[in-house]
Amino acid sequence: MALQDFIPPHRLLLGPGPSLVHPRVLRALSAPLLGHLDPAFLSVMNDIQVLLRLVFQTEHRFTIAISGTGSAGMEASIVNLVEPGDAVIVGINGVFGTRLASVVERCGGKVIRVEAPWGTCIEPDVVEQVLARSGPVKAVAIVHAETSTGAWQPLEDIANLCRQHETLFVVDAVTSLGGVPVDVDRLGIDVCYSGTQKCLSCPPGLSPFTMSERALATVKRRRTPCQSWYLDMGLIADYWAEGTRAYHHTAPISMLYALREALRLVEEEGLAARFKRHRVNSEALLAGLEALGLIPLPPAGRRLPMLNCVTIPAHIPEADIRAQLLTHYDIEIGGGLGPLKGKIWRIGLMGESSTEAHVLTLLNALEALFMRGGWLQTPGVALQAASRIYSHVPNRPEVERS
Repeated sequence: MALQDFIPPHRLLLGPGPSLVHPRVLRALSAPLLGHLDPAFLSVMNDIQVLLRLVFQTEHRFTIAISGTGSAGMEASIVNLVEPGDAVIVGINGVFGTRLASVVERCGGKVIRVEAPWGTCIEPDVVEQVLARSGPVKAVAIVHAETSTGAWQPLEDIANLCRQHETLFVVDAVTSLGGVPVDVDRLGIDVCYSGTQKCLSCPPGLSPFTMSERALATVKRRRTPCQSWYLDMGLIADYWAEGTRAYHHTAPISMLYALREALRLVEEEGLAARFKRHRVNSEALLAGLEALGLIPLPPAGRRLPMLNCVTIPAHIPEADIRAQLLTHYDIEIGGGLGPLKGKIWRIGLMGESSTEAHVLTLLNALEALFMRGGWLQTPGVALQAASRIYSHVPNRPEVERS
């Protein structure tokens, strides 16, 4: 069977990931291949380590990009630290906390669940109570940005508890890295992982990963071999270590080119400006959505600026509206997962997707669909609400990507 050339449609990606990719990153993907032990390619790896330390805000020597998506970073963080019988406290307030718990169980670890309703955050005093009564705990694992609910988890108090109890602190920053501060060193995070396709605006396929010396020492003291050969950081460390470069696996050359370029864009913009851009565009989007009668799911002060979750009134066919956005406007947004399926929208303003133009384009399309459905009587209210936010922002070019 002869297949025709595949030409993907042009979409405005405003879902929970992937995000839009800068043309410079796409050009980097098309660069000629090198061998994975070629000195020129090893210099690319060195650059990536330097740039990832900037974004993670860390001096951790072991800061790399794992060959695999964010879920590979999640699995690597657990399979390297957890041995059979180890107790691990896992914060569960959405899909990805639940997934963390599953990985711990597959390693033979004992999961101690600290749960909170979906859309809310894990409370530090509950973690403190569990630490006090649970005996030795190997690690506390928390999702910084719960992609299934849009909840932004505060980390500082839980990080302090981990230090007090000499417990490793593992943080899922898949959606937050590059969009809000992660502050690995200031908080004393021992293991932090992310994904490339969210706020870093690189195609999916790599997991930025950083590990403290304390965590590395734990890996070296293991009584049993890591259950994953591919994700064994004790082996991978020798491939990424300058001066060693022992073969482990064939690295995804083109993806690492792309990540290097995406990280250069982050550095050029500056973290402070990037964080502000995500915050302002989120405020404008939420103002417009609330004018349409859509209420944010997480409480104020706990809302992710790069992943905006709003509840959908029962009389609005949310899946049909999402389908029409894609079919008629080439705009992708996400629906709910698990118990939130059919009840919320998840709208991503991540990296290259986070611009004033994209916010206004989406609100304009939603207004048209809501007018057509009879759920909106006054055209322009959402656009006006968003525009009021932008009108109060000094130096407005900062809310756009150059």
